[in-house]
Amino acid sequence: MRWRAGTLPRRPAGEWIVRIALALVAMLAGVSSLKQSLAYSERGIMPELAHQLAPGDGRITALLSEKLSNPEATATDRAEADRLASLALRQDPTAVPALATLGIDAQIRGETARARRIFAYAQLLSRRDLRTQLWAIEDAVARGDVADALRQYDITLRTSEYGPDLLFPVLASAIADPAIREALMRTLATKPAWTASFIEYAAVNSPDPRTTFSLLSGLRRIGVAVPSNAKVALVNALLRGDFYDEAWTYYASLRPGANRRRSRDSRFTAQFDSPSPLDWNVIGDAGISASIQRGDKGGVFDFSAPPSVGGAVLRQMQLLPPGDYLLEGHSSNIEQPSDARPYWQLTCVDGRELGRVEIANSAQTGAYFAGRIRVPTGCVTQYLVLVVRPSDLIAGSSGQIDRVQLAPAQ
Repeated sequence: MRWRAGTLPRRPAGEWIVRIALALVAMLAGVSSLKQSLAYSERGIMPELAHQLAPGDGRITALLSEKLSNPEATATDRAEADRLASLALRQDPTAVPALATLGIDAQIRGETARARRIFAYAQLLSRRDLRTQLWAIEDAVARGDVADALRQYDITLRTSEYGPDLLFPVLASAIADPAIREALMRTLATKPAWTASFIEYAAVNSPDPRTTFSLLSGLRRIGVAVPSNAKVALVNALLRGDFYDEAWTYYASLRPGANRRRSRDSRFTAQFDSPSPLDWNVIGDAGISASIQRGDKGGVFDFSAPPSVGGAVLRQMQLLPPGDYLLEGHSSNIEQPSDARPYWQLTCVDGRELGRVEIANSAQTGAYFAGRIRVPTGCVTQYLVLVVRPSDLIAGSSGQIDRVQLAPAQ
C-alpha cells in the first residue's frame, strides 16, 4: 500500500508517549555518560570540577580529598579532606587514595597507631598508591627498621613510575651508612627490576662516590652484575673528586693486569664500549681522522690530517708515582719534515709539560721511537697525549702507531 503525499501514518497516542519517553531516557543517559567522561578527563587536573560532574564516583571523590590533604593544608582543609575521604570509601570501599588521606591526616594529628592501622589496610588493598608507600618508608625509617624500609623501597620502585625520581636521590645518599649499604646489597642480590637503573644513578649522582665505590665493590663480591657504563661512570666520578687511590683500585678490578706504574693497552687490543679516562681515548678534532683499529693479531692507532691542520689525537690519563720513565714504541707510514713530525707529550693535570718524545720517520731507526721523561713530586695525575703537528705537505700528515708503552726507566 502507498501513502498519499503529505500524509503520515497515524499512531496511537500511547505509542508516541513511549517513544518520547525512550528518547528522553537515551538523551539523559548520553548526558550522564558525557559528564562521566568529562569528569574522568579532568580528575587529575581539576578534581573539584570532576567531583561536581560526578559526585557519586568514589575514585574522583578520593582524588579531591587527596588534593585538599596537601602539605600546606590548614586544619579546616584537613577536616574537609577527611569528610570527603569517608564519603569516597562509602561510595567505593576500594578507593585507596581516600585511605591515604585519612592515614596522613591522622599522622599529622599525632594519631600514629591509627595511621598505621589505616595504612596497613590500604596496603592490603593495593601496593600501587604512592602516598601509602612513601608513608610506609618514612614510618619504617622512624622506627629504625632498615630491613622494612628497604622492603617498602623495593615495593615502591617496582610499582610506581615516579618512584625512581623520588627515591633514588635519597637511597644514593643513604648508602653512606654501612648498615644501610649492607642491607641494600642483600636487596639488590635478589635482582629487583630497578637494580641496574639504581646502580647507574648512584655511580653518576652519589654525593660521595667513595660510598658508591664500596657498594659496587661489594656487589661484585656477591656476584651482582654491574652495568659497564656504571663502572666507567664511577671511575670518572672518583677521578673528578680527586679520590685517585679509590679510582685506581676500582679501575684495576675492572682491568686485570693493570699496573699503576705503566701506561695500559700498549698494542691497542682492548675493546670497551665506554672507555674511562684511564683507557685510550681518541680525541675528535675538526679535520683530523683518528681511530683505533683492532685485529686478531693486535691493534693499531691510525691518524690522518689535511695540510696545515694539527692537534691532539689520542690521550690516556696516568697516575704515575714520581720517578724516571721511558716511553718507547713503534710506528709505520710516518714520513714528515723534522718540524712536522708527531710527538708524544706527558703533561701534569695542572698543565705543566713534563716531557715529550718525537716520533722519527718510520723509515728511520726501524720505525722505533723512545725517550725519557721525569715525573716530579707533587704531580699526582698526568696525561699521555699524541700530538699531530701541522704539515705543509700536499698529502698532509698521516701514519700509524702499533705499539707504545710508558714504564719506569731501568
